[in-house]
Amino acid sequence: MDIKRRDGMKKITMLILCSAILMWSFGVALADVYVRGYTRSNGTYVAPHYRSNPDGIGSNNWSCCGNVNPYTGEIGTGWDY
Repeated sequence: MDIKRRDGMKKITMLILCSAILMWSFGVALADVYVRGYTRSNGTYVAPHYRSNPDGIGSNNWSCCGNVNPYTGEIGTGWDY
């Protein structure tokens, strides 16, 4: 195998590997969490719903200004960070 072909194969392998890591990280970062319905201590019922992944980063929550809830279409207005 000549040097140019080997270098080309290395580049393709690295591109595939980087793409796979990038897709995996977006999948983890953008995961949604299903919340079952429950009753609060004051008797108020909260219906089942989805929320963004609890990752401690306030600026990527659906309620944050500039973000949109993909399930309801509501535009975020709060400043969570």
